[in-house]
Amino acid sequence: MTDSYSLIWDLDKIFSGGSESPEFAAFSDVLEKETGALLAELQAAGEGEAAKEEALNDWTTKLQDLMARLREAFSYVGCLSAQNMEDRKATAWTEKLQTLSAKLGQALDLYDAALALIPDERLEAWIASEAVSEIAFVIRERRDFVKEKLPPALEALASELAVDGYHGWGENYQTIVSRIAIPWEENGAVKTLSAGQAFNKLSHPSQQVRDEMGAKWEAAWAGQADLAADSLNRLAGFRLKLYQARGWQDPLKEPLLINRMSRDTLDAMWEGVSGGMEPLKRYMAAKARLLGKERLDWHDVSAPVGAEGGAIGYDEAAALIKNAFGSFSPAQAKLAERAFSGRWIEAEDRTGKRPGGFCTDFPLTGETRIFMTYSGTPDNVSTLAHELGHAYHDVCVDGLPQFGRNYAMNVAETASTFAEGLVSDALLRAAGSDAERLSLLDERLQRASAFCNNIRARFLFETRFYEARKNGMLDVNALNELMVAAQKEAFGDALSSWHPHFWAAKLHFYATDVPFYNFPYTFGYLFSTGIAAVAEAEGPSFHERYDRLLRDTGLMTVEELGRRHLGVELDKPAFWQAAVRRATADVEAFEALCAR
Repeated sequence: MTDSYSLIWDLDKIFSGGSESPEFAAFSDVLEKETGALLAELQAAGEGEAAKEEALNDWTTKLQDLMARLREAFSYVGCLSAQNMEDRKATAWTEKLQTLSAKLGQALDLYDAALALIPDERLEAWIASEAVSEIAFVIRERRDFVKEKLPPALEALASELAVDGYHGWGENYQTIVSRIAIPWEENGAVKTLSAGQAFNKLSHPSQQVRDEMGAKWEAAWAGQADLAADSLNRLAGFRLKLYQARGWQDPLKEPLLINRMSRDTLDAMWEGVSGGMEPLKRYMAAKARLLGKERLDWHDVSAPVGAEGGAIGYDEAAALIKNAFGSFSPAQAKLAERAFSGRWIEAEDRTGKRPGGFCTDFPLTGETRIFMTYSGTPDNVSTLAHELGHAYHDVCVDGLPQFGRNYAMNVAETASTFAEGLVSDALLRAAGSDAERLSLLDERLQRASAFCNNIRARFLFETRFYEARKNGMLDVNALNELMVAAQKEAFGDALSSWHPHFWAAKLHFYATDVPFYNFPYTFGYLFSTGIAAVAEAEGPSFHERYDRLLRDTGLMTVEELGRRHLGVELDKPAFWQAAVRRATADVEAFEALCAR
């Protein structure tokens, strides 16, 4: 018998009362006061002699505590905003927390500046001490990074201006997406779909539904394009001005530093991707023939084929995921059960929710929350597994100091895409017919295309946009042209139509926490593909090494992570070429099933 789980998450366990919560208001007040006190203490310390070990230990402890509490607050408010885009009180809290984050950022800048004053010999002696040895890598990293930035007073000013500038423009995306209201006739009645509900229609089994929604989706975003273009241009302008002041010429410098990876590794990865695209073109050509078309349209890439059957119930999806996780790691299956039974997941299909999915951690509560809109498609099941992979990653870093828990986005996507793969492999092994196998192989190859074609198109667009933005703002037509050119290069001649306003529709272009919210996804997908190969070769014992790898993701560069835990060189193309071959290995089987 399948367990029954709620589709609505429990946020009251974190703070009761939603955006009007007195408990949350009191929590935020204390956080604000203590952040201000530490900032004043660090400002008073000045730039004189290097700080003593006692002061460094105290500041390190306080900063990590404040970071954890601020993360708790941001996660809570982010959940409130996602579940109801009309919650203006939550939006107001977001702005307040961004102001507080800027203040904490000032304190961190002063802390980093203090680290820079410490002579090398003294620093090495201090980070070897028991109090901070576990986060020695992070402290060295912070010390090196501060030397790349402006003086603390100027960085503080930039952080303060960013609240109403940089972050304000990013938040404007929420206002824009809340305006998306698409009329849709279903069962003889016309209703209005939110962006999240409408997006799910783009992977509908019916060609007519996909064609109709594809046109409505493009038109809806075209109607908001002027506002979106303003936001995107202002975001890029702010970044470029700040980078210029720091003396940074390459817009990729910051995302590479944040993701703890070298430009050589990034270039090696894209070399592997661009050189291995022919199988994915064959996959899309075979799928087009199956759908009775010469070539796929943009909105056909995620169309289901084969014996998908009826909608997959939420409880059924939960059982599938738990069993798949359990085949690899009992600990991962236990985490999934904890998430479902503990109401960590918001999955209800209703109006007013923002589109997309995410997993956010609550370091003080020791839990995570997962957001998505579940309508029973295989893609929804994959999204659910993906976000639960993030949740498992958070379990693996529990117990580390907060500095060590801050793993970058690229390795964050490793656990999530690995979790998706576990579910896909289990379903494929259990498939009872060719039609089922065709559907499952299609889902796997859709993911490969998403990470190797779609994400590459985003990367190409964004790098070229930033280069063009140095010379002034780009209008809607110019942005559309850049987007289509990037899509054509990434997909080649596999598609017959494009999504010119994709730059307006995609949240990731407006994210201000991590610039270039694109290539880390491909990194995580292909890195997890390589990990899957090691897991197959090593057998059941590998899950323990996997846990250690995830635990170390915030404590070393990705190159060191690859060498230490997998014995591979990530800054060379060979690893990525092999990963792409493995990711596209299902194409022949897919083609054979299509031909039957």
